[in-house]
Amino acid sequence: MLADEFQKAGNWLFRWRSYLPLVLFVLAVPAARYTATWPGSSPGSTAWEVVCLMVAFFGLAVRILTVGYVPAGSSGRNTLKQVAATLNATGMYSLVRHPIYLGNFLMWLGLSLLPRCWWFTVITVLAFWLYYERIMFAEEGFLFEQFGEKYREWAAATPAFIPRLSSWVKPGLPFSLKSAISREYSTFFTIIALFTVLNSMISWFSRGTLVPDWFTVTLFACGLLLYGTIRLLKKRTDLLKTEGR
Repeated sequence: MLADEFQKAGNWLFRWRSYLPLVLFVLAVPAARYTATWPGSSPGSTAWEVVCLMVAFFGLAVRILTVGYVPAGSSGRNTLKQVAATLNATGMYSLVRHPIYLGNFLMWLGLSLLPRCWWFTVITVLAFWLYYERIMFAEEGFLFEQFGEKYREWAAATPAFIPRLSSWVKPGLPFSLKSAISREYSTFFTIIALFTVLNSMISWFSRGTLVPDWFTVTLFACGLLLYGTIRLLKKRTDLLKTEGR
């Protein structure tokens, strides 16, 4: 049945969800070339770069607000199989059923806007829709098997992807900044790294050099320093560890 095919495809895509979207960067090359040759475009515009980063970092903020409240064993980065020790139904999960994927969408949207190439943004949005629709289908099937009617009742009252801000339910756990940093510092640097790669492509086609503008270089250097510092703290100390997170 079609439902079985969706379930099977969703489980496979779930395992590779962190890597397959990078295929979109194959299309980023002609998109960057389009930007460099489009009359009236201004590659390297700091104002536009800031707008794109704000959209992407807003997606990161959604992820941080999600994982900062959840207990251990949920909203993780597991790839081999679905895992859910508890059913999250408060905090961001009271607004939307898939806040992590909503955050991912905003991050990809912000990056896809950078080249100012309309068809690249449209393809990114459509690819995300087709890709994550199957993952969400498989995930919801797994959660229904785990939690039964409790999940059905929550899902019936909570939108799948577009948040309903009026339905906020205060989380049972306090927000843990340490847990959020520990979980999302790599996502933060991934945004900066992909932003730098895109701007380097645009710079190559527009100015013949892979060195992007000063804003991008400074952002990458600061991001790399922060990433390295947090990674060192996480691997060598207990500063970012939180009980039960």
